Amino acid sequence: QVQLVESGGGLVQAGGSLRLSCAASGRTFSNYYMGWFRQAPGKEREFVGSISWGGGRTYYTDSVKGRFTISRDNAKNTVYLQMNNLKPEDTSVYYCAAKLGPNVSIATMEYWGQGTQVTVSS
Repeated sequence: QVQLVESGGGLVQAGGSLRLSCAASGRTFSNYYMGWFRQAPGKEREFVGSISWGGGRTYYTDSVKGRFTISRDNAKNTVYLQMNNLKPEDTSVYYCAAKLGPNVSIATMEYWGQGTQVTVSS
């Protein structure tokens, strides 16, 4: 079992920044690909980005490329989502998730956090 706890959400004005953290416990963190996902009210959960075991590979959905950055610190068992130039349409609950191998997707993630709310005001 892997336990994931997100933090860092909040209310921010458009154009502002937030950094989300996801602390993992329970298994060897560096064995897991990590992903960030989000779900806005009335919408389906969507992929935001992912990061490989050692952090050398990252992938992002088109809508956040150039604004969001995923990183990880395996010594601290934590993955981060740095969000810059936030837009009202980024308002969602943000979730981190983990899986043992690549090919990160909503359907394949093995463990999920409880989510943290991000609200961007215009």
